[in-house]
Amino acid sequence: MKHLKGLAILATVLFGVFHVVPCRAQDMVLVPAGSFQMPAFLDKTPRKVSEFFIDKHPVTNAQYLKFVTTHPEWRKSKTKKIFADGNYLEYWKGDLDFGGPEMASSPVVRVSWYAARAYCDSLGKRLATIDEWEYAGQMAFKDKRELKSLILEWYGQGAEWPLPAVMKRTPNILDIYDMHGLIWEWVEDFNSSMVTGESRSDVALDRNLFCGGGAASAADPADYAAFMRYAFRSSLQAKYTVRNLGFRCVKNKE
Repeated sequence: MKHLKGLAILATVLFGVFHVVPCRAQDMVLVPAGSFQMPAFLDKTPRKVSEFFIDKHPVTNAQYLKFVTTHPEWRKSKTKKIFADGNYLEYWKGDLDFGGPEMASSPVVRVSWYAARAYCDSLGKRLATIDEWEYAGQMAFKDKRELKSLILEWYGQGAEWPLPAVMKRTPNILDIYDMHGLIWEWVEDFNSSMVTGESRSDVALDRNLFCGGGAASAADPADYAAFMRYAFRSSLQAKYTVRNLGFRCVKNKE
């Protein structure tokens, strides 16, 4: 992760200091502190998570438009290729045109980890860690069968385009929308389970994951879904942009 943090610092140096806009509490949900068991992990020791705020829904095209309007360095035609691949915002019709009013409430996708991080930074927020994201996604359902059914149904569907608007499904018990069933989401430490082969880079890797081939025989469908998430995250590079990959932000409780 050191190289990612170094490039993130470089991005700040190149693009200047962000103007931080205070986030509004009503746009976020407080996730209480607690512990949980990470799915698909060999180590079943409960993981502890401190309380934090999380966005009610993924960042939308309309929200991202406001960001690139005030941060032109992240516009479609101006973003440096080291920070986003050639498909960055490829479905937008222009730097300040996401394709029409019907797209305004759809989640923004085709954004890189660097871009998602910069957006959150501009609002005084950050990306969630894997632990925070998985914890919020798990604890928010009273009935775990409902969660499993939702995830497996979504994984079995073909890609839908244009993407539906956020907040169309029923929120979970924490009043968080679309944690599952709409898009994949970037997290801060997305590649902490990826083996690079370079010992210096592998220091922070989480070695408690099952091997990917074990997913097919997972007894718990929730574990199978988790395998899919970990496999997808591990396939990413920070500059990648994917048609169904977006993000939401979190914030520490002060």
